[in-house]
Amino acid sequence: MTGLDELPLREDLRGQEPYGAPQLDVPFRLNTNENPYPPSASLVADIGRAAAAASTDLNRYPDREAWALRQDLATYLAKREGVHVDAAQVWAANGSNEVMHQLFLAFGGPGRTALGFAPTYSMYPEYCRDTFTAWVTAPRAPDFTLPPEVAREAVRRHQPTLVVVPSPNNPTGTSLAPETVLALLDATHDDGGVVVVDEAYAEFRRPGTPSALSLLADHPRLVVIRTMSKAFAMAGGRLGYLVGSTAVVDAVRIVRLPYHLSAVAQAVARTAIAHADELLASVDALREERDALVTWLRRRDFDVADSDANFVLFGRFADRHAVWERLLARGVLIRETGPDGWLRVSVGTPEEMAAFRRSLVAVLEEVGP
Repeated sequence: MTGLDELPLREDLRGQEPYGAPQLDVPFRLNTNENPYPPSASLVADIGRAAAAASTDLNRYPDREAWALRQDLATYLAKREGVHVDAAQVWAANGSNEVMHQLFLAFGGPGRTALGFAPTYSMYPEYCRDTFTAWVTAPRAPDFTLPPEVAREAVRRHQPTLVVVPSPNNPTGTSLAPETVLALLDATHDDGGVVVVDEAYAEFRRPGTPSALSLLADHPRLVVIRTMSKAFAMAGGRLGYLVGSTAVVDAVRIVRLPYHLSAVAQAVARTAIAHADELLASVDALREERDALVTWLRRRDFDVADSDANFVLFGRFADRHAVWERLLARGVLIRETGPDGWLRVSVGTPEEMAAFRRSLVAVLEEVGP
């Protein structure tokens, strides 16, 4: 059998590992920022009916533009965020990862640069690798915020075609101030760059924390990305979407693969949107668990990043891997990510959070602070 070393693999891919967090069968999985509350029996039944109806035409290709789904997403944004956009300004794909990949295909490429602000989502440089786009970062402030002047200077220095900023940021949970988004837009205006605000965790943000969606009307080179994997508890459904100008949507339509969203995926996503109130009912409870966890960790003298997401980054550990391993030995799986010495834990049910706290206390008694 031919081994990988014997295949004509691209040289820049040799030695690379596939992206992905560990998927282990443990009692408490708190490493991938999933919503811990599964869909209700009534929603499962409705999804089954919708999938069955879609299956009657599986001999035909699906609607490659996913118009009905995009209309539903526009309606959801109007109701949830008070932002009114046309369905032509919405584009859906197989998770927000595919949306982002399409943006890099459309606006990145050889001789072009994408800019991020570290620490940030570890997939961004992989999108760059896949599309032969240069990847550069500028550092965030010590509290993981991004001051407008830092953002502006980084754009002027690197002149990127793409600026990619998560809000809330992964892995820190930090939201962007509107002033920072405006600074990025202002700095990229003359060079024609695109600013992408990745709002995968936006539904979890604290009250009063604005969304970049409110800036779309006045900024045609702004793109906002959302997903149904997190707050919607539909990680297995694989549906993400962007909101931007019709020109941005037309650009990604050029590079998207034919029929990239199956008829069943579209039907499942539309059913979930119809149940949005039910699915998002757990968001408030998860916010409360998150804030309680932040308070608990700080009372024990941990450094904890302010979080508007459904996860918490905390530290600092002399040997974070030892802590991670000992938690795993107790059936608690969290994420070894972010700056050295920090760990990230997803917010789960009260029972899951209680297990995490008990296990962390026990581990610290073994390894020391």
